[in-house]
Formats: sequence, structure tokens, C-alpha cells
Amino acid sequence: MMIRQIKPSDNPVLAQIIRASLEEAKLALPGTAYFDASLDNLSEFYLAKPRRCYFVLEEEGQVLGGAGVAEFDSANKIAELQKLYLTTEARGQGLSKLLLGKCEQFAQAAGYHELYLESHHNLQVALQLYERMGYRSCQGLAGSEHSLMDRFFVKELSRK
Repeated sequence: MMIRQIKPSDNPVLAQIIRASLEEAKLALPGTAYFDASLDNLSEFYLAKPRRCYFVLEEEGQVLGGAGVAEFDSANKIAELQKLYLTTEARGQGLSKLLLGKCEQFAQAAGYHELYLESHHNLQVALQLYERMGYRSCQGLAGSEHSLMDRFFVKELSRK
């Protein structure tokens, strides 16, 4: 099992994993990541600027999923956890926790003070993960492009 940064050849498989996961959750709808303009070119989005990163989980050359971090509110040093999705086969093994931890480490090292995320009530397993990992429920922050999301969380990161 390896966690590494995204590369262009990961784009098609990650888009497929994210879309399949959202279809499974009945969230293949406008206002979700399903219709993000950057979904088919995630590597371009995450590699374009510093303080953004997308981590890919891979086993024996097969991409199992990933998760990203990007700036959300620069003035308040808030980053956003983005697009944490795994294949059906990879779920239930604690791999989301590994990816989430990697994203938190990156966000902290990049100078962010908080990590914010948006989710949906259909994603019950994800909501439980966020709570177990120390995220607290909050109001949605202005500036989101995912209007269908209805659960919001934030976690304060240790400050260096």
C-alpha cells in the first residue's frame, strides 16, 4: 500500500471512482463534485499551485482512491478537504483514515490553521469517520461551489 501525490495518468481512474461513489450514494446531481469542471483533470488543478495537494492511494499499481487539500479561506488560513473517495473494494479497511491523516499533515505543514470539509447526510460512513477523527460540526462557510452539501465540519490543526 502506497500513498503518493497525484499524477496526470491518475485522472481517468480517479474521476471514475468519484463518479461511481456519488452514483452509489444517489448524489450524481448538480451541486456535488460529480459535476466539477476539474473532475476529469484533477492533477492539473492540484499540481497548478503550491499549498494544494491530492494524495492517491495505490496498491500493486492499482489506484484505490484519494483525497485532496486546497486553500479555502486564505485570510483565516483555512484549507478544505476535498474529494475523499475510495473504490468499493477498498472501503472498510481504515484507508480513509490514512488518507485523511496525510491530508491533515499536509495542511498543517502548508501553514493552514483549520481544515474544513463539506459532506452530505447520504454519506453516513464518511460522517462517522470525520467525527471519530476529531472534526466538529459547523455552519457551512461562504464560498462553496457544492450547493447540495448539507453537513459541514472543521478541525483545528496544531500550529507550528
